[in-house]
Parts: sequence; structure tokens; C-alpha cells
Amino acid sequence: MPDSTTPIPNFSKGNGLLPAIAQDAETGEVLMLAYMSPESYAQTVETGEAVYYSRSRNKLWHKGEESGNVQQVQDIFIDCDADTVLLKVKQVGGAACHVGYKSCFFRRITPSGVEVQGQRVFDPATVYKKS
Repeated sequence: MPDSTTPIPNFSKGNGLLPAIAQDAETGEVLMLAYMSPESYAQTVETGEAVYYSRSRNKLWHKGEESGNVQQVQDIFIDCDADTVLLKVKQVGGAACHVGYKSCFFRRITPSGVEVQGQRVFDPATVYKKS
């Protein structure tokens, strides 16, 4: 993947974590926003699958490790300030959202209230059963 002349994210700007946007490589739909650490970024580049840093669990998180809905990275872009990562991905399983929707951005705010866009692809209670 990147060589020594390729710009890399500047993780010092975000106290070690930078926002990472996952976008469907085919449709352009924004699937989710997560965070990356230097380690998760390096693993993403190395494996070709999205690895993020879970702030709630305080650890690396290979997207789809429990659900099987991994993100196969097609392209990686770094913004002009080198402080945001854009991953263009193929979303395996059809859902990026842990509550079962294709995109984490499934709620549209309208003058009359919240409107749910789309339908659930999977039932999270079934997918995330704890053994």
C-alpha cells in the first residue's frame, strides 16, 4: 500500500485518535463515523479490512469481528489537514450499523420529528448474543 512519500494521518492533532468516515465505495453512501489510532490505521492498511479504535471499550476493534459484517477497504483518503481518514469500503453483510441498519445515519430530522430511513438488515439481539 503506502510508500515512504505517502502522507499519513497526523495522530498528534487528535490526541492519538482521528475521525474515520466509512463510505460505501460503490454508492457513495456514508455508512459510519468511528475513530482510528495509529495502531488501528496500520492494521487497516496491512489487512485491507477496517480496524477502528473503540473509545467505549478502550481497545482496537476489527469492524465485523462479532457480526461478520466486515468492511473491505477499497481506498483510503486523508484530508488536507491530515487529521481525518476516509475509507471507501465494500460493506460485507449489508449493514455497517450495530443496531442493524445499512448506515449508522438512518435517522432523518424533519420539522415534524425523527424519521427512520430504511429497514433493519439484521436483528442485533440475534447477532450479538453473548455466549
